[in-house]
Parts: sequence; structure tokens; C-alpha cells
Amino acid sequence: MLLLSVAGCEQKSSQASASSSVAVASSADATMSSMAAGAACEGVAPSGDLTAVRIEAANTTRTEPGLYEGPVWINDSLYFSDFVFSEGFPSRIQKLDASGQMTTAIEDSGSNGLAVDNNGLLVAGTHKYKSVSRYNLVTGERTSVAQTFNGNVFNSPNDIAITEDGIVYFTDPAFQTAAAPGGQEKTGVYRVALDGTVTLVDDTISNPNGITLSPNEDVLYVNGGGEQGVLRAYAIVDGQPQAGKDLVTGINVPDGMAVDCLGNIYLTEHLTRKLRVFNPAGEQIAQATVDANLTNAAFGGPEGTTLFLTGAGALWKIDLAITGSAY
Repeated sequence: MLLLSVAGCEQKSSQASASSSVAVASSADATMSSMAAGAACEGVAPSGDLTAVRIEAANTTRTEPGLYEGPVWINDSLYFSDFVFSEGFPSRIQKLDASGQMTTAIEDSGSNGLAVDNNGLLVAGTHKYKSVSRYNLVTGERTSVAQTFNGNVFNSPNDIAITEDGIVYFTDPAFQTAAAPGGQEKTGVYRVALDGTVTLVDDTISNPNGITLSPNEDVLYVNGGGEQGVLRAYAIVDGQPQAGKDLVTGINVPDGMAVDCLGNIYLTEHLTRKLRVFNPAGEQIAQATVDANLTNAAFGGPEGTTLFLTGAGALWKIDLAITGSAY
């Protein structure tokens, strides 16, 4: 399910851009292979209390409140959205490299959740444009993946999952709906086909938030619902998600998610500052607590076994013995 390709946007034809894109795409292919099938997974699932270590070099430099969101591991660096709560929810994409240095990759992205396709291009939920966008990290060029549904723009596209053949799923809550005019009557979960056709998966979850796919892409997971939130599972049959069933209930403000190669689900609880890990049957097997509000999770690092967590102006890492999704 990782780093999967959708129709690539046109790239500027410089030698530097081509070389960088090839390197990123190769990294994407390698990461995808490590998650291709649960049967090939040799990792050990976490259990009990886990220790999250704050990455001090990544502490926010902003003076106004905001959140880090949408971590994604590309090549040897972690990228994530960094937005504030002021008018329009201004956002930029930050890069934390292997040396621990943090720089700005895209200054004005308007983004929240991030993913990456097989071409090494970022796919972002962009509240600034009320759409799903694709960014070229080399050139900064933006193109649209999904702009409207039933003639209207979206509320504030939030989190993203992409299948191996390029189908994009995303959540559209109302958290940053004030960033720009317009929106949908209800919050929802959407599917974008290869030809760009957008269809509604579910509009019965209040403010759907985190979204991810099982390693074999036969289950779509979505969470949401606020203080009495749920984790919902949708079986995928012939490429189409079926009616959802609640896998876990009573989650306190669920936020972003990741999965490991065994199919365990790493879910962040925003206000309680907790990471909870569930097996595919919905049984909790591990947990961790951090010192600020949590937003999202992604696997990365040199071996692909470091779980990165984003939150309120902070990053944490947890060293594990298993690989997982890079966003």
C-alpha cells in the first residue's frame, strides 16, 4: 500500500530534477516491497508500554500555536506539514534529514495529511485549496488530484491512503473548513479512481480523520467521531470498499494512523496524547503516551523500523522491531 503511484504530474525537465525524482521513486519502490504482503513480514509486533522519545531538533520555531501533521518518510528524510491556527491555517512542509537538521521543503503548501506516490511526488490534503493536491518536492509544482464532488469543493481534506494501482482514498472533516470559501454539506470519506472520478465511501462518521489500508489492501480503515470516536473497517472487494463495520469504539478524539507489515494499526488519540496499537481483530496490544497533543504516525528511518509521531509543534520516535507504512 505504500508510496503508490497515481497519474504523475508533469515535471520540469532539468537533469537535477530527473536525478532526484529517480532516487526518490527507487526509495518508494523499496519501501513498498517491504510492506507488500503480510506473509513476507518477519517483524515482531510491539506489546505493552512503548517509550516515545522527543526529537528536540524538530521542536517548533513558530511563536503562534499550531500542529505538525502528516508525517511521511521519503528516501532518508521525514517530511511533515506544519500549520498554525491563525486565519487560513497557513501551512508549510518541513523536512527533517538524517543529520537531524530541519529545513522548509515547501513554504506555502496549505497542507495537512501527506502521502507519497511511486513517482516520489507528495499527495497532500490541502485545506488552502479545499482539494487533494500533488506536489513535486524538487520543483515545488502543485497539481490537483481531486477538486470537487457534486459540483462543490471539499471542506478540508485531511488524511490520505493510496493503493498500489493508484486509487486515492481521503477523509474530509470540517476542522479547517474556514480556510477558504465553500464546502460539502456533510463530512465524508472519498475514493478517487484512476480517471479522477470521485465517489463517496461514507458520510456517517462525524469528522472522519485518520485513514490507512491493510498491507494486502483488502481493508480500508478510517477513524473519527470526536470524543466518542470509532475505528471503522471497510472490506475492499474487486477494488470497491464495502459497508463499514466498527472495529473499535470509545476512542477519545482519534487522529492519524499507520499500519505495520503484520497489519497492526497504530492510532493516535489527539487530546489524551496517546498512541494505541490494535491488532487486525481490534484488540489493543501496545500503547505509548507523549507530552503534547498527538496528530499522526509513520514508519521510517534507515531500517524502516522507527515509528515517528507528530503533534503540537513536536516530533517523537519509537524504535520498533517491525517495518510499516511510510505515511
